[in-house]
Amino acid sequence: MALNAIVVILVSLTPLQPASAQQVVDAEAAASKQEQARLADTDTLFALTNDGAVLYANDAVKLSGYQYCSQAVALAEAGEFRQSVRAASKALHLANTTKDPNLLAMANRDLAIVYSYSGQLDKAEDFAREALKYPARDPKLVVGPANKVLGDVQTRRGDYSGAVRSYDVALANSSERYMPLVKSSLVNALIESGDAVRAREVIGTIAPAKEPSLAAQFDRTRARLLLAENKPAEARDLYRQLTTRTVGTDTGYYQLWAWDGVARSELALGQKQAAADAVGHALGGVDAVRSRFRSEEFKMGLFSDLQSVFERAIGLYSDVGDARQAFEVSEHSRSRALLDAVRGRAAVSGEAVATVDLATLQKTLRPDERVVQFHSLPDRLQVWVVSPTAIAEKSVAISRDDLTEVVESFRNSVVRGRRTAIATADKLGAQLLGPLDLQDGQRLIVVPHGPLHYLPFQALRLNGRYVIETHPVSVSPSMSIAVQLAQRSPRVSASLTAFGNPRIDEKYELPGAEIEVKQLAQLFPRNNLYIGAAATKTQFRDIASRSPLMHVAAHAEADQIDPLYSRILLANENGKQNFLEAHEILGLPMQGTALVTLSACESGLGRIAQGDEVLGFTRSFLSAGTSSLIASLWPVSDDATEVLMTTLYTELSKGRDVQLAMQAGQLAVLKNPRMSHPFFWAPFNLIGNWRLTVGGAGA
Repeated sequence: MALNAIVVILVSLTPLQPASAQQVVDAEAAASKQEQARLADTDTLFALTNDGAVLYANDAVKLSGYQYCSQAVALAEAGEFRQSVRAASKALHLANTTKDPNLLAMANRDLAIVYSYSGQLDKAEDFAREALKYPARDPKLVVGPANKVLGDVQTRRGDYSGAVRSYDVALANSSERYMPLVKSSLVNALIESGDAVRAREVIGTIAPAKEPSLAAQFDRTRARLLLAENKPAEARDLYRQLTTRTVGTDTGYYQLWAWDGVARSELALGQKQAAADAVGHALGGVDAVRSRFRSEEFKMGLFSDLQSVFERAIGLYSDVGDARQAFEVSEHSRSRALLDAVRGRAAVSGEAVATVDLATLQKTLRPDERVVQFHSLPDRLQVWVVSPTAIAEKSVAISRDDLTEVVESFRNSVVRGRRTAIATADKLGAQLLGPLDLQDGQRLIVVPHGPLHYLPFQALRLNGRYVIETHPVSVSPSMSIAVQLAQRSPRVSASLTAFGNPRIDEKYELPGAEIEVKQLAQLFPRNNLYIGAAATKTQFRDIASRSPLMHVAAHAEADQIDPLYSRILLANENGKQNFLEAHEILGLPMQGTALVTLSACESGLGRIAQGDEVLGFTRSFLSAGTSSLIASLWPVSDDATEVLMTTLYTELSKGRDVQLAMQAGQLAVLKNPRMSHPFFWAPFNLIGNWRLTVGGAGA
């Protein structure tokens, strides 16, 4: 059934008054309550040891602690980070049970390595230092690797002098087999610290590698050193040699990085067009490269990130004034990152990674719709505004690090109910949206990037008003994906399936969630409710393929180490916990599900891959076939959520599209004097198909 014409509805409100003292107190009290109610960190040393005991007890075949350590290392190198943590946790449990200090050192070493690989730098540092507390039978198996992890952490934080010191300690305590990897990491840190002289000395002591991939990595480091020595022509020649190097099944991957090196060399020579041509070669090989985790890069201190190739291209095309090409490369990077993220461990539909070009996107847009797409580069923020007839590009002078700090500060002020959130919303709105010439009433489809995925755009302010007061807002991890989703499910039947307050344990009780789903069910005569003990994973999987509207009022946990293990906490089954993990969602046939609402704490969060979107529930549901998702950015207030969701679903049941229904729900909360602070009304994002409509109750 075709979509009805979209009508922009402007809701008239009285001018916003500054938050009263009572409103701030209410917001802070609610935020404090939610903060205290958050689930405990699952990755502390204490929690991992307890987890290890449970996991070990459930193992049908029980291994020794040292066998679990070997298993943890193998899994980490294969990119199976959560599974690696679980193996190391079992080793931790056995080490504590047997009071074996050597095993404690080894298990903590392995945890340090896997957290380093996964980008969880604080935890990697904590476990590396924990490993160094225990006497190891062979110190070279612990002291060297643990200090190398510390050096890797410092390198990725930009503390290169600290990294050099840590690598020097690692070098003095490494086995002959491990030493070349430490030297390579040391060389890369010395290059970054500006000490090219010592880097040249160290690289001269590294024996030629016999393994082709390691040899290619060493030559990449040599080319990097030539650039650092201000010898760009020599670096370009070496990189060009590498573009023809055969490296087994990974030849395409190493050639991609070689072309990227050529581009950097040409830039150093002042040849922007030649650099653009070279980066074009690099991007041309991206899709042919099988995505998988490559531990050898981490071992050698290279920390390669395919997104940096896209960033270089975006910067080049923007610098030469080619907004269309820059925009399309930004789009391409987002689709590609899904494959990089799942690393071949889950089936992904072609729709999830296909891209649309600018012309196709513009034909899809309606006169009142504007795509606002961001791309966070290391030194600046690029923004494109796309209408049906034009594209405008702006550059905001804020580095990625500064942007991360500003967004985190704003989000924290909102989550804690601070009065300062209002002033910061004015400042951020002026900085990010002010230059874009947006007109009141335009529908905004925001495509965030990097730290902006944590930013509630609806809570920014322009000209003294919240964005949500003048614009319906939705977000999407990729505009290409949003367009495909909008075309897939324009209108669906009014049939609701709801899961509420799953029965797990007393500390997980959500009585408000039970009330919420019962109230929502009254709006849809065709409904299926699963409450308490009935709200199980088995029921969810059984009904997922035939539920146009699915509402889940339950706890959710984003797995920061491996987004495919993020989970929704559904009811126990047969006396055991049976949570629904993101990788399981990817495998569900959800093409018939138009809207999934995760009315849960922080369901929209997950790990941000550098240069790409939040990974976890968002990607899982959209990739499984769901066309729209509603998820939260911070712990939510029960009272506010009840008002928002009731309004949202009421508007949907009347036939209003989901973007306008979401706007109505947020405004309904904002108009309540006791809940006008953004903490109450701004946590939920509408993600994906912003045009979705629901047929009448009798449809």
